[in-house]
Amino acid sequence: MNIHLEVTETPSPTDLKFLGDQLTAFNDSDVGPSQRMPLAVFVRDESDRVVGGISGYTAWGWLYIQWLWVDESFRGQHMAGRMLAVAEREAAKRGCHGAYIDTFNPSAAKTYLKQGYQTFATLPDFPMGRNRIFLQKRL
Repeated sequence: MNIHLEVTETPSPTDLKFLGDQLTAFNDSDVGPSQRMPLAVFVRDESDRVVGGISGYTAWGWLYIQWLWVDESFRGQHMAGRMLAVAEREAAKRGCHGAYIDTFNPSAAKTYLKQGYQTFATLPDFPMGRNRIFLQKRL
């Protein structure tokens, strides 16, 4: 069998879909379907402009918060905590028992700790000079 390893900055959408489909099929047979479902929360101002939001998904009984952002003019008003509470309630409705998030921003980590999240791992120098902090919370 003659194979080669390819490194690319521009993978084809077809190859990425194939890879994702194969991994999903393996995981489904190994631990059961993830029942992955997107979950987003948006905060809009009076002109319907997005001034904050969460994007993530629920799968295998967990909420993963991939992105959380608050416009600078709305920071310090507990917006992140309010959005997290809404996302967590929705995740619980979906049958989730936990939530997790990661950050390398020390201020964000403090916010998540105030919301009841607990650190379960850190990755030093990611990015250099900072720690990537992984946090979880039981719902």
